[in-house]
Amino acid sequence: MAAAAVLTPALRGSLGRYRALRGPAGRCGRRPVPAPRPCSTRPALHGVNKAVIDRIIRVDHAGEFGANRIYAGQMAVLGRSAAGPLIQQMWNQEKEHLKKFNELMVAYRVRPTVLLPFWNVAGFVLGAASSLLGKKGAMACTVAVEESISDHYNNQIRTLMEEDPEKYKELMQIIKQCRDDELEHHDVGLEHDAERAPAYSVLKTVIQLGCKAAIYLSERI
Repeated sequence: MAAAAVLTPALRGSLGRYRALRGPAGRCGRRPVPAPRPCSTRPALHGVNKAVIDRIIRVDHAGEFGANRIYAGQMAVLGRSAAGPLIQQMWNQEKEHLKKFNELMVAYRVRPTVLLPFWNVAGFVLGAASSLLGKKGAMACTVAVEESISDHYNNQIRTLMEEDPEKYKELMQIIKQCRDDELEHHDVGLEHDAERAPAYSVLKTVIQLGCKAAIYLSERI
């Protein structure tokens, strides 16, 4: 089977819809939030390195799930503050990322990490706790998490390039689009005084160590 046929037309259509959501480049929150659209559960998997794809999709799904819970925690504390609309805009993008990886989990028949219940609680607690430091604390958390996630996405892109850039072209495109959104959130956090949060360097280091541990565990369990 040709490399271009690795993903089904349904997945290619799904990617097209995702690209359409992005619209012109710009600040976060300018894209509409569409209704969910399920993709095929029977993609052509011939020739795919299943172990690599399983690991990538499982950890990305866990990461986007955790990011959603972090923003949920931030909104629980700061939702009615002046920072609420900004946090909600970034959360809306994370919801789209999670929806996309939910589709890919089904399409590639990848099981989720067994740690999802833990990330559900840990993500919310991290988002809420950082927000108790105020807007600067929430933005510091955003910078730390999004920097870790974007670096992780870059590592995945390199892995897929080494595997077969043509075979995994569409998956790489999805990862690149998510990475670009995470970098945008990172920059938004810096623009909104993340570095002025109390003990910023310590807070960032601790959060990023937690992110590395979460990535390691979610890939394997």
